[in-house]
Amino acid sequence: MKIVVIGGGAAGFFAAIHAALANPKAKIVLLEKTSKLLAKVRISGGGRCNVTHSCFSVSEMSKNYPRGEKQIKQLLHHFMTTDTIAWFESRGVKLKTEPDGRMFPITDHSETIIDCLMNESKQLGIEIRLNCEVLKIQPMPAKTNFELTIKNTSASSPTSAQTLFTDKLIIATGGSPKESGLDWLKALGHEVESPVPSLFTFNMPKNPIVKLMGVSVPAGKVKVQSTKLQAEGAILVTHWGLSGPAILRLSAWGARDLYSMNYDFNISINWLGLVSENKLRELLHTVKSDSPNKLVINRIALPELGVVPNRLWEFLVEKVEIPVQKKWAELSKSELNRLINVLVNDEYEIKGKTTFKEEFVTCGGISWKDIDVQTMQSKQVPNLYFAGEVLDIDGITGGFNFQAAWTTGFVAGTQAGKI
Repeated sequence: MKIVVIGGGAAGFFAAIHAALANPKAKIVLLEKTSKLLAKVRISGGGRCNVTHSCFSVSEMSKNYPRGEKQIKQLLHHFMTTDTIAWFESRGVKLKTEPDGRMFPITDHSETIIDCLMNESKQLGIEIRLNCEVLKIQPMPAKTNFELTIKNTSASSPTSAQTLFTDKLIIATGGSPKESGLDWLKALGHEVESPVPSLFTFNMPKNPIVKLMGVSVPAGKVKVQSTKLQAEGAILVTHWGLSGPAILRLSAWGARDLYSMNYDFNISINWLGLVSENKLRELLHTVKSDSPNKLVINRIALPELGVVPNRLWEFLVEKVEIPVQKKWAELSKSELNRLINVLVNDEYEIKGKTTFKEEFVTCGGISWKDIDVQTMQSKQVPNLYFAGEVLDIDGITGGFNFQAAWTTGFVAGTQAGKI
């Protein structure tokens, strides 16, 4: 049997490896359009590779996928986070868990994961072809099942189109920024959910807050005004706007809504996270009575307010026009209301987005209507399988997208390998 895998990313490698493990006698060929393998693995997590997330409940894990939650919930029963950890550790790659649940190799280097996948592929005899673009897929049910038209994209040795035959085919080409990039799969009869960006940061051109770049709060709450979209988590001020887990989660869950707004919308921020306006009012009235002679500009060391860094506190006090020399006892009712409001209901205008650390993630892709979730086989074309982000699945930041790649790659490869 011959099995071809299109796509040299995490899902493609995992599918190729598990096709080979399921059928040691099969000839496995992996085709990558560019000259680089496992590009996202290399840059993920700041070059450390966020392999998965330390969540060990299938139902809880699946809640981290804005698209594909129902399907990944079924698939995780075949290959869960525990399986990912065991798989890498059995091959000498130990993982560690960070306080926020993200899991990395203990080496803190993505090359560790790349080397593991490359070594496994080599041991299994998987043939890897770089600079190999698939121009066309022609199903041939009466013969070898598929005829692929391919070409070498290397500038140094370009060749004319060639033909490659295969019995089974796994597509793991990743997300496409444009729907036209999926036309070749539409031509096979598949329905496509239009791709739009997910996991991005918010741009706030010329907003004074950007002078605080590098400042973060550990547990804020962000809402998109005039919608039901909201998210909690750390918020980071950058030189172009806002980032951090809360912003990235919001961009993932709101990917289609924010796209429809052309990334021009307003947000409200509670810098204190779950502290309510009433609770804050009580706290500040206590501060007024207990520390009347202290300056407002100097943040009070209360646990509830301790999450706001000094630089941000000073910025917010200045924003609501409270003079630097003003003492708590001198604070008027109007000034107190403005301070409370800016802490729990601060407003900003968002204009545009920026890709998060070059980690391009899309929502959209091949519709799940066309996929048998138990096997990852196409319902439209027999012996054709899908894995990874080419499907309409995406997770929030934190290792969830890689887990989807390992899980769908495992199922697609294992099923394709069966005779």
